[in-house]
Amino acid sequence: MSTETLEQARSDRDHILSVEDVTVEFDMERGVSTVLDGATIDVRREEILGVVGESGSGKSMLADSLLDAVVEPGQVSGSVEYYPPDGGEPIDVLELSDDELSEFRWEKMSMVFQGAMSSWNPTMKLRAHFEETVEAHDTPIDVGMKRAYRLLEDLYLDADRVLDSYPHELSGGMKQRALIALSLVLEPEVLVMDEPTASLDLLMQRSIINLLNDLQEEYGLTMVFISHNLPLVANLSDRIAVLYAFQLAEVGPTREIIENASHPYTRLLLESTPNLDAPLDEMDTIAGSSPDPINIPEGCRFHTRCPLATSRCRNEEPEMLDVDGTHTVACYHWEDAAREIPISFDYREREYSVDEAAADERAPVVELDDVTIEFEVNEGVHSILGGTSTLRAVEGVDLDVYENDVVAVVGESGCGKTTLGKTLIGIHRPAEGSVSYRGQDVWEARDGSDDATIPFEEIRLALQMIHQDPGSSLNPNKRVKRTLSKPLHKMHPQMSREERHSQILTMLEHVGMTPPEDYADRYPHQLSGGEKQRVALIRALFMNPDLILADEAVSALDVSLRVEMMDLFLELQDVFDTSFVFISHDLSNARYLAEKADGRIAVMYLGEVVEIGPAEQIIQDPQHPYTKALIWATPDFDPGDDAEELPVRSIDIPDPADPPSGCRFHTRCPDAREVCSRQRPEGYAGANDRNVVSCFRADPDHEYWNSEPIPDDEASEPSGGDAGTESRS
Repeated sequence: MSTETLEQARSDRDHILSVEDVTVEFDMERGVSTVLDGATIDVRREEILGVVGESGSGKSMLADSLLDAVVEPGQVSGSVEYYPPDGGEPIDVLELSDDELSEFRWEKMSMVFQGAMSSWNPTMKLRAHFEETVEAHDTPIDVGMKRAYRLLEDLYLDADRVLDSYPHELSGGMKQRALIALSLVLEPEVLVMDEPTASLDLLMQRSIINLLNDLQEEYGLTMVFISHNLPLVANLSDRIAVLYAFQLAEVGPTREIIENASHPYTRLLLESTPNLDAPLDEMDTIAGSSPDPINIPEGCRFHTRCPLATSRCRNEEPEMLDVDGTHTVACYHWEDAAREIPISFDYREREYSVDEAAADERAPVVELDDVTIEFEVNEGVHSILGGTSTLRAVEGVDLDVYENDVVAVVGESGCGKTTLGKTLIGIHRPAEGSVSYRGQDVWEARDGSDDATIPFEEIRLALQMIHQDPGSSLNPNKRVKRTLSKPLHKMHPQMSREERHSQILTMLEHVGMTPPEDYADRYPHQLSGGEKQRVALIRALFMNPDLILADEAVSALDVSLRVEMMDLFLELQDVFDTSFVFISHDLSNARYLAEKADGRIAVMYLGEVVEIGPAEQIIQDPQHPYTKALIWATPDFDPGDDAEELPVRSIDIPDPADPPSGCRFHTRCPDAREVCSRQRPEGYAGANDRNVVSCFRADPDHEYWNSEPIPDDEASEPSGGDAGTESRS
């Protein structure tokens, strides 16, 4: 867009920020690292601008630049102009003195960072944080704290309880909401949010998105929302700006970007993002990787990965071109993108069918029979005096994992997903019930029982695990070839050194790490997150396991890499004939892996499996109210879809150490009746032969149907650590 056109566009609308040619550079030993390059964009008053892109694309640098908060030795150039509401002279944020900037940051523009815990001083109660902020900006304490109380209540928090708590006494969702309230306590006009929901569960994430919409309307806020989660941004934003390789690739109204994206990168990003709307066969990965900020390619920065690239793209850098007056794109071939890269989001509009073949025709690898896992936990700050209580992290779970099976376990944080997974692979000993591997009780073998037919060492080798953070599970002092040589030596001691090296190179090449000789000689710090995860996967497979527990194994990866990694899991499953138990808080990832493998999704809530069934049925015809709530909370690609009310009575999950009686979900369930508060539902047959659901509503003859509904104020009374959290009814 020309300078004249840009100025005319600015004059035609009320904008609050103008970002002009902003560049951020760091002097490194290898050279100059350009982590934001020539960003030019306006932010309109009272709009929500979403900024998306892969990790390392420059999103956070753009956010930091808006407040001149780039850390040293970063150098920022260009201009960020703020336009006061009274029509006064614009203020260039990058030209403010330290004192002026300190005042501006809280009173005109504020920021919410990703990690709520790291934003709070752990030695101070939250009340002190609010009072300190208010006093520092010469606002009367009574005025500021009155505003704080109102904001906290608007965010569905008990203000007194939150303000009189230390950060560790609050859940992650409560801390994040309190941080939003703190950022708004001085009534700024602009709120910049850098991945504010990235570490939160689906229901909390969706709840906060709804709350942000409410706050934006009530307080007339302007928001810049930074996220790698494109469906989430589509549900919140008025406009979307797409960053690639430190430059803006496309900017436009949200519906226009989702339905008529014009940049090949945007379309491929839509295609590669796991979601509940697209057919599996239309999800694909983006080939290649983002460029090094010190070695940026000539021409269009996406040309090395773009299926439409021509010689012009390789040699000439495109400027922002006008698509329709409100939509701009930096691509020479934007008119061909929709035809060459088609996208569909009609999955949930199709009729589904489930293979009714009984899963138990296959031999079980691992069986859980009425398993309960208990932990002793400290009771608050007085635990040094010996106060402990028993937490039932898993209770009464039956689950079979079959040969060449895939089971994806989903649920909120603290629901027992990881504990269940570790029980399956013989790490946690049950307090009640049994865990069997191919018919052998795992813990009888562990205790050396004379009746054991399979040695415990053989069981442990057959049950392996891949962690969420592969970097922490790889020895930083060992090269890849040495890390991968150890399991081969253990499983095949007769194999020569040359044979082991050859097999390592073959597997590295098979998982796309080429040239394999180069990767074999690297240390973990020389690998990307996706490459580390590939090494961890190879190491586990070299043990020839029957079952691999993948605990949040793709959640730390960029969204554009998740489909590729999950495809690799399934490809290698066929090669090694291995079963997977996949732990995830993301229903879109669980759906992709389980549905593609004709596997199952198990939904956990407060230590119990409340529903299990084929992936397609769970997504398209959920039977349990909690499953329906998780699906509702999973962001989709329909920005025009009017969101229904939150399908739970309260935002916060009850304390797992003090779960509700009866059905544990009844305190949050919109369909709860009196019987739910005193009886625990058993597993009932659901939508098909492979679906089991723990809900009285699945039994048409249960007394539930004649029981009285529970009033909202009784059902949502929380227990334990969430006492005081208000209902959202």
